[in-house]
Amino acid sequence: MIYFTIHQRHLQSKHREYFVLVISLCYNETGDTMIEIKHFDEITIHELYSILRLRSSVFVIEQECIYQDIDNNDQNSIHFFIKSNTDIIAYLRVVQKEDRTSIGRVVVDNNHRKKSYAKALMNEAITYIYNTLHKNEIVISAQEYLIGFYQSLGFSSVGEGYLEDGIPHIRMIHSNK
Repeated sequence: MIYFTIHQRHLQSKHREYFVLVISLCYNETGDTMIEIKHFDEITIHELYSILRLRSSVFVIEQECIYQDIDNNDQNSIHFFIKSNTDIIAYLRVVQKEDRTSIGRVVVDNNHRKKSYAKALMNEAITYIYNTLHKNEIVISAQEYLIGFYQSLGFSSVGEGYLEDGIPHIRMIHSNK
């Protein structure tokens, strides 16, 4: 089954104001899920709770990593997620800063892994960054055990590995140049 979602975005530059329609396409064999893309102020309180619960469940409890997840980046991020009924089962965010655009907090609920949800979200985010945000490079801080996954999406490792919150990571870049 193929789903289309259409999002209207209001954009403003110094000299003009305009609206852009973003059309997202998601194919899912089971026909029960689709990718949603929302800015922070479009997320419902129930969706926010589900996002934070999922991130905490995986990053804090499952990976046994105590860190400050609520980092003041969510408010300025674009959020991509997949729901099953009302629960968010896969999620990532795109963070835009002046000097870079990054993808982070890529997470899939333990009961919904091995269904290519992370790959679908990543592909959607990469396409969105290049085609809608018109950026030419994406930076991620990848957990080392996922290097192969990110390489399969076109990311390349840069530099040496490092510890982030006690977990081995490596900087990776995806370029559209």
